[in-house]
Amino acid sequence: MQKNLTFNTVTYNQVKIYIMNIKYAHTNIITKDWKELARFYEIVFNCIAVPPIRKYQGEWLEKGTGVFGANLQGVQLRLPGYGDNGPTLEIYQYSEMINAERQLANQKGFGHIAFKVEDIAGVLAIALKNGASKIGELSEHHFDNIGVFRFIYISDPDGNIIELLNWS
Repeated sequence: MQKNLTFNTVTYNQVKIYIMNIKYAHTNIITKDWKELARFYEIVFNCIAVPPIRKYQGEWLEKGTGVFGANLQGVQLRLPGYGDNGPTLEIYQYSEMINAERQLANQKGFGHIAFKVEDIAGVLAIALKNGASKIGELSEHHFDNIGVFRFIYISDPDGNIIELLNWS
């Protein structure tokens, strides 16, 4: 006998049908110089700009973001490995910015984005040459019946945390 889990008054089977219509679209990074940060992701991770350059402002943007006088511009970058219809990385810049403390790996909220790469040392060298900083050191761990996991945390030029990883 199948037992349905309930979430308030909705059964699990109803929730499953709803979830099938969800598709991950993008991750957004807000920066002080969208062109510079987009260039970093293009060079280091082979992201590809998806035209046109976005320039947004108006009541609709203020209403949706909750930012009075919202005015932003930037670009969407196609992430590697997903083809033309995959998720994107949005690199945007608001005309008025709020400065905040540097993000930490164990801070509440979004922690990091991750890129699976074949050559961690090679990508790390390119990233460092283009303004990234090391947060941790290259580390590896053997998981029984799975393989060897290697990773390192770095930050992009704006301090956003990136994990470089691979499995063997």
